[in-house]
Amino acid sequence: MRHLQHSRRCRCCHCCPCPLGTMGTTSFLTRAQSLLRVRNQLVRECLGEVLSTFVMMVSRAHRGKGLNSCYLLAVSPPGPSTPSPSSYSIAGAHMNPAFSLAMCLTEQFPWWKFPIFVLVQTLGSFISAGAVYILYYDAIWHHSNGTLTVTGPQETASIFATYPADFVSIANGFLDQVIGTGVLIIAVMGIMDARNKPVPKGLEPVVVALLVLSIECSMGANCGCPLNPARDIGPRLFTYLAGWGPEVFSRGNGWWWVPLVAPLLGAAVGTYLYQLFVAFHYPDEDSEDVAEQGSIVLVNTAIDTDIGMSPKEKDTGETVPAGHPPTPHTNSTVSPTVTVTPLKES
Repeated sequence: MRHLQHSRRCRCCHCCPCPLGTMGTTSFLTRAQSLLRVRNQLVRECLGEVLSTFVMMVSRAHRGKGLNSCYLLAVSPPGPSTPSPSSYSIAGAHMNPAFSLAMCLTEQFPWWKFPIFVLVQTLGSFISAGAVYILYYDAIWHHSNGTLTVTGPQETASIFATYPADFVSIANGFLDQVIGTGVLIIAVMGIMDARNKPVPKGLEPVVVALLVLSIECSMGANCGCPLNPARDIGPRLFTYLAGWGPEVFSRGNGWWWVPLVAPLLGAAVGTYLYQLFVAFHYPDEDSEDVAEQGSIVLVNTAIDTDIGMSPKEKDTGETVPAGHPPTPHTNSTVSPTVTVTPLKES
């Protein structure tokens, strides 16, 4: 009792096992959690998607003309938006509408969530563009000599969104993005597929990071290798509103729609190529086993109803209760009952 009274009076005594300062902080965090905790699953997923996309974008580092922007590669911390049976989805979040589309095509993610995820991913990249603009505000205005331009030697718009090189046509840039995104999705599905000797658990983000880095280094010369519709349209909208003007949509013969459409087509191509060349050729398995393993494969729900049925169910069509011992075959060589003779004590 004396110790309890002493701990209440003393605010800086190190002999007290639970100082008032610690108790006050814990109590504050508990109250904050009770007030701010979101219990809706979809809202939690959207919050994680916004945060993970924001972290990915502000951690990127793409070399533009004259300035090093903050847009290359990063894999965000785990988020709460891992799709259904799969235990991994690029560090726990999609962060890319192309990947979300691939998950929808393989029935690992519901279609009704797809437009919602596209919106929150775009919002995350838009906020990240604002953070980059604030972080490099002085450098941007110093390099541009006080004028925000989209073309010319002093342009700074390419810090935020992608633009094709002067020698690249719309058709060539479109094909570039289809191929690049297709390669990305094929490799990511191979990493995620539990039946394809996947990457050791916990190392998936590192492998995906190296994958994206290799694709950007080998395929980024034409148009900066966006590979992600949200990664491009979010910052492009920010530059339009921040002072660069409508030229961000007209430069490159109206290039802006290519990073929106081509990666989605590339995701579909990559998804079906992986199914055609790899996933379709696995041995037949029950759909529940496929879901449990987290395989990225188009699950065939029309499974033979005889699989896993007891002889009684096959013969009579009756349903055997769970845990009921199976009826032995009539031609079985093992006796249905075994007599156990106890040994006599010596």
